[in-house]
Amino acid sequence: MTKQQRLVLIIAIFASFLTFLDGSVVNVALPAIDNELGGGLATQQWVSDAYLVTLGALILVAGALSDVFGRKRILIWGIIGFCVASIVCAAAINTPMLIIARALQGVFGALLVPSSLALIISYFNGGAEAKAIGTWTGWTGIAYIIGPLVGGLLIDTLSWRAVFVINIIPTIVTLWLIRRLPTDVPSRHTSIDWIGAVLCTTGLAGTVYALIEQPKFGWNDPLIFWPLVCGITALIAFLWWERRTPKPMLPLELFKIHNFSIGNLATTSIYAGLSVATFLIIIFVQQVGHYPAFVAGLTVLPVTIIMFFLSPRFGALAGRFGPRFFMAMGPTIAAVGFLSFLRVDSEINYWTQLLPGILLFGLGLSMTVAPLTAAVLSDISKQHAGIGSAVNNAIARIAGLVAIASIGLIIGSSVTLDGFHHGVVAMSLLLFAGGIISAIGIRNPATK
Repeated sequence: MTKQQRLVLIIAIFASFLTFLDGSVVNVALPAIDNELGGGLATQQWVSDAYLVTLGALILVAGALSDVFGRKRILIWGIIGFCVASIVCAAAINTPMLIIARALQGVFGALLVPSSLALIISYFNGGAEAKAIGTWTGWTGIAYIIGPLVGGLLIDTLSWRAVFVINIIPTIVTLWLIRRLPTDVPSRHTSIDWIGAVLCTTGLAGTVYALIEQPKFGWNDPLIFWPLVCGITALIAFLWWERRTPKPMLPLELFKIHNFSIGNLATTSIYAGLSVATFLIIIFVQQVGHYPAFVAGLTVLPVTIIMFFLSPRFGALAGRFGPRFFMAMGPTIAAVGFLSFLRVDSEINYWTQLLPGILLFGLGLSMTVAPLTAAVLSDISKQHAGIGSAVNNAIARIAGLVAIASIGLIIGSSVTLDGFHHGVVAMSLLLFAGGIISAIGIRNPATK
């Protein structure tokens, strides 16, 4: 790895670390936010999903923006905006203010992920690219898992507001590093599909609103029925528009690439399961097991350690032997780990009931994330690296968004032991499905 490649990889990790950390650090803060601001499970879902709605909808636009204006410029915009939105979250005086600020975080977070991954693809090739992606996914996965640990420590010692203030530190570090990065040449062949962005955002917002609020009002209530109808209609219109506009934000022709198409289908199932898991486990051990926030964060620390050591190695192995085996076995192992949580009772003995499954979860996740990312992007041309990575990340975030919004349909209006068991079965089935899709559909690259 050259000095410049090392710099690019560090910048990409720091930039995306912000979005992945914030996507999970808030989970451990949800009970504390509920205690101070009120609102119950619906508020907890909204604080999580307001971020994911804008992140998932606009990450596609951000992929095009990184190609149009250059990755360095978009990264700087995203980092500064994300920091400002985080400060507003910390200063929120009521639930609506916090939810709006979380949505703004998603807007600027959308600028970071595709640009950081596109940087890696622009500076690395072949096996080095696969290993770099493995390192990137390992660290971003660690950010997603370490979030509850950091959040728990801050909540127990300071306040839930501190989980947003902490974003200032990586912001300063990333801006200091990125000034040393050469300015890249923007593409002249890409434009912004604003109509597609509006349709996608409207569709996701209406659908997610209906899924979250329906336990309170019921499906037949106009406050639920019409937002759901408008949301689904907007999503259908979005796909119709993307097929007809000359420069779409979601280039549907990318899905003619076999591994890109199958890999994103697997992504949908796998990340839906993972998102439900991290959301549900952290809330469950606090509200049912009465774990302090920091201890709740510690419950998933083994996953962080496993991913730190194994994710880059599995990325390198996937680059050498192909991703199919790892993409099939990883979700399967994680699903078996989740099923072991069915032994959990109201006492929640961590060492005998949770830790074995968490260790399997960490191993399965380490086997999955880097090979999955490499498989999805392996056949994408470098000039479409930004939009290709954006599509995959958008699908992952939207899958998690819809899964979290649907939790009420699975567990009811509050987190209970029975509801937790129902959630465990649901997320295990999603992971099994992702492994089966990968085993059947993913093609390893031809050996030379």
